[in-house]
Amino acid sequence: MLEVRAANRRGIANLDWLFSRHTFSFGHYYDPRQSGFSDLLVINEDIVQAGKGFATHPHRDMEIFTYVIDGALEHKDSMGTGSVIETGDVQLMSAGTGITHSEFNHSQTELVHFLQIWLVPDKKAVQPRYQQTHFNQAEKQGRLRLIISPDAADGALSLHQDARVYAGCFDADQQARLALADNRYAYVQVVRGSLTVNGTPLNAGDGARIRNERQIDLKQGRNAEVLVFDLRPHELPAD
Repeated sequence: MLEVRAANRRGIANLDWLFSRHTFSFGHYYDPRQSGFSDLLVINEDIVQAGKGFATHPHRDMEIFTYVIDGALEHKDSMGTGSVIETGDVQLMSAGTGITHSEFNHSQTELVHFLQIWLVPDKKAVQPRYQQTHFNQAEKQGRLRLIISPDAADGALSLHQDARVYAGCFDADQQARLALADNRYAYVQVVRGSLTVNGTPLNAGDGARIRNERQIDLKQGRNAEVLVFDLRPHELPAD
C-alpha cells in the first residue's frame, strides 16, 4: 500500500531569511496525522537566503542528516567540526549526549536549498559524532545508492538505528527496484523532478508512506532525484 504525502499539503515556515516546507509536524506546524513515520521524525525542505542561517542551538539523542540539493551550507558545532556541505554531500550528526551547532548559507550571493532529516536513534546517550561524505552523480544515476546504514556498508555513513537510506537519480528509461524484507516499511521522498513509484506518479516535494509491499519500483523519471528509506514497521517514531 502506498500513501502519498503531497508536496502542497506540507506545513510552511516563511521568514525573511528562510522558506521551509515540513513533511511532518515541526516547530509551529502541528498535524496529529503527520507526526512522523516509523523512525522518521522530521523531513524539512529548507531554502536559506544568502549569508543567513540557523544560529547556534542544541540537540540531543537524535540522528540528523543533511542532503544538499543546490548551493553550499556552512556547519560548525561544539565537537570542533567546521565544514562546508555542498551539492552531492551527505552530512550525518549523532547528537547523543548533546551537541550545539549552527548552519549558515556559505554564499553571500546565492540561495542554499537542502533537506534536513531527523531519525530517532535506537539508543540514547551515545557519544556525539559527525560524518560527511560525497556521493557523485554517477554513483546515483539510474540506480539506488546506499548512503546511510547501521553498519556503514558500501561506504555509507553509519546510523544508530535499523534504517537504510538510498539516493537515486532517474531520467528517461532508467529504472530501479529495491527489494524489501518481510515486515518492513519504506518512505520515498522526491527531491526534484518526477517519477513513478510502484506505478504512482510523484513530483518534486511529494513523499509516500509504503506498507505491506515486497519491493519498490522506480520508473519513468524526468530529471528525478529521490531518497528511499527502508524502515522498521512502526507507524510513529518510538519515544
